[in-house]
Amino acid sequence: MVLIAATVCTKSGKALVSRQFVEMTKARIEGLLAAFPKLMTGGRQHTFVETESVRYVYQPLDKLYMLLITTKASNILEDLETLRLFSRVVPEYCTQLTEVEVINQAFNLLFAFDEIVALGYRESVNLAQVRSFVEMDSHEEKIYQAVRQTQEREAANRMRERAKELQRERLEAAKRGQTPRSNVSFGGGFGSSSLPQSASSEPITEKIPTTPAREIRTASRSAMKLGSRGTDADSFVSRLAREGDVAAATPQATSVSKDVVPVAADQKDIHLRFEERLSLTAGRDGDIQNFELSGLLTLRITNEQYGRIHVHIDNKDTRPLQLQTHPNVDKEAFRSSGVIGLKQVQRPFPMHSDVGVLKWRLTSTSDDKLAPLSVNCWPSEGTGGGCDVNIEFELEQEHLTLADVNINIPLPSGNTTLVVHQWEGSYTQKGRSLIWSIPVVSKHQKTGSLEFTVTPAIPNDFFPITVTWTSDTSLALLTAVKVTQAEDGSPADFSQDVSFRPDKYEIV
Repeated sequence: MVLIAATVCTKSGKALVSRQFVEMTKARIEGLLAAFPKLMTGGRQHTFVETESVRYVYQPLDKLYMLLITTKASNILEDLETLRLFSRVVPEYCTQLTEVEVINQAFNLLFAFDEIVALGYRESVNLAQVRSFVEMDSHEEKIYQAVRQTQEREAANRMRERAKELQRERLEAAKRGQTPRSNVSFGGGFGSSSLPQSASSEPITEKIPTTPAREIRTASRSAMKLGSRGTDADSFVSRLAREGDVAAATPQATSVSKDVVPVAADQKDIHLRFEERLSLTAGRDGDIQNFELSGLLTLRITNEQYGRIHVHIDNKDTRPLQLQTHPNVDKEAFRSSGVIGLKQVQRPFPMHSDVGVLKWRLTSTSDDKLAPLSVNCWPSEGTGGGCDVNIEFELEQEHLTLADVNINIPLPSGNTTLVVHQWEGSYTQKGRSLIWSIPVVSKHQKTGSLEFTVTPAIPNDFFPITVTWTSDTSLALLTAVKVTQAEDGSPADFSQDVSFRPDKYEIV
């Protein structure tokens, strides 16, 4: 078969989106489209019409037509099969079959048309493949991005280590009263200069005066300016700051990194962060097929006087949590009294960096009461080939407060009609999904329901359902009750925040 053009047009022959697959002038295609309405006659049962030169194969889409123009030598059965695929693609990207919606989705439709037909000949694809090709979701690209981010992190770590090495050389040289070996300014990169003996013997925390900038004129009358030079570590840390990195090696580096990464106003010198991620897959009858909760407690200290501290953790969770401390943390102290402290008492925690000190994990495939939120969907076949859907949620763990809860319900493909009868919160239709949004779910607002009807549809069209939320409460009952100094046990002021969200939450 040779397909000349695929067009979404009005009943008057006005083209909204048209894709030509053979070389053809604009006047020619406009003439063919203008002749199409005149060939339509009442009382005809078939959906094609022929002229002396071409064949029109069409299908009504509400007030529009999906029209294929082919040669008369093409196979009519193949033409009708291709037309059915085109007719399913249009509602895939247009939530409403109106002129405005078709024009807004013109580029997506053209991309999809090109996946179905190439050079006038039908490709061996189905609707799912067309959808995947248009989305252009590349697994290789994701791998490349992950490798690139890993390389960037490794490069940043190497730069931080080099900055620390430069500071150590400077300190050793200052103690011996010698000029350090490395005098190259990494910030400028234009050769080396020798620092005066008096400057090298000054304490590292003092700011060394900079030399005036000089101008070097070249033969082409363009000028370059050499930046001011201080210590090697200063210029190196400045380079890190310009590139958006944070080097927390010395007090000087700390002052630079504070300018680059501002600390939240409510964070204290000791800050704890509880972060939890949940992966859950549940069946339609409420049974849990997969449950995995992973948590991490990180510690951030920004004041050297709090380097040696003890964090007291209260574990009220009766479920079989798997707890694991950092290798440098005293495990016996944590097991006996819930205290997180370093094995070597004289050694302080790292400064100005998030240090993971405790991990926890909870897995199960049998306990249905572990789910923080249960979602129950009841689709039932109604009259006229449609489905009446009742969906409700209930908070199972009353100590949780979930915010921005979004329940994503798939909708059937094709030209469907959606009518919502009753709901809590708000809802919106986005493509082939109905997104039900609830601002807050807590023990004061534990349940909610949504009722709607879709025509045509079958019960399997509304699965899998996915759920997302954000929360500043944790599923595991782990809390930090106090922080004390390791030397004398005096209390220390601290701040903490909690983040709990699902990586995957599906009802299949």
